[in-house]
Parts: sequence; C-alpha cells; structure tokens
Amino acid sequence: MNLLFFLTPKQDVCVLKKDNTVRQAIEKLRAFRHTAVPVIDCQGRYCGTISDGDLLHVVIEHTDPKEWERIPISTLLQKTRNPAVRASTNVDDLLQSATEQNFVPVVDDYGVFIGIVTRKDIIRHFIAQSGQSNLKKQA
Repeated sequence: MNLLFFLTPKQDVCVLKKDNTVRQAIEKLRAFRHTAVPVIDCQGRYCGTISDGDLLHVVIEHTDPKEWERIPISTLLQKTRNPAVRASTNVDDLLQSATEQNFVPVVDDYGVFIGIVTRKDIIRHFIAQSGQSNLKKQA
C-alpha cells in the first residue's frame, strides 16, 4: 500500500509560512482550532511544525501582544520535532512516525511539502479494513 492513499493534500491543510509572526500563528491556530500546523518556506519546502505550546512559551515570556508581531515563527522551529517523510516512504515507516505524531508531514524528493497523513485517517482505514474482514468471516 502507498502512503499517498492516506494523504491530505497541501491545499486542504492549514499551513503557516516561515516568515509569519507569532501573532499571525496564534490567530490561525485559533481560527482553525488546531493544536499544531506545518510551516513552509517561500519555496514551499517543509521547515517544521509550530504547536500551541510553542506559542504559549512566547506569550508567557512576552506579555505585550505588540511584541508578538515582531517575532517570526522561524525562531521557534525545532528541526527534530515532527520530521517529514518522503512520498516514497513505505507504510510501515509511516505507521512508526504516526505513533509519535498526530500528523506526519509528507514531502516530495525536493523537500517540498505536499500534504499530511493524520493518525486519525490511518486508524479509520484500519477500522474499515477490520470491519470488512469481519464481514467476510461471517459470510
């Protein structure tokens, strides 16, 4: 099975640009009710993930909201958190990543962000498969 079967394409994913400010990130996470979103650069390459926890640390350290407009989210990115997988990654490796992340960012061979695979979509797929195999056993 190909991981692209599970892919939510980039155009259907809430993303932030690397040069967005903390204020813009807070507004977007709040508007979409997400706890984390992928961050891309101006060429569309995946840079990392920003979470509400990352933003909370800034809010606690910088209590004046005017300061949030001057802090780019690029200063908050951690390279090791939510690593992306390539579109050619096998499903076993995808499952391993999904056990540690709510969503797995997917990139092409050039590092360009093409979408995400959510843990929820993977679980739904296997539940549906399990239901189909149970129906086959009953027949």
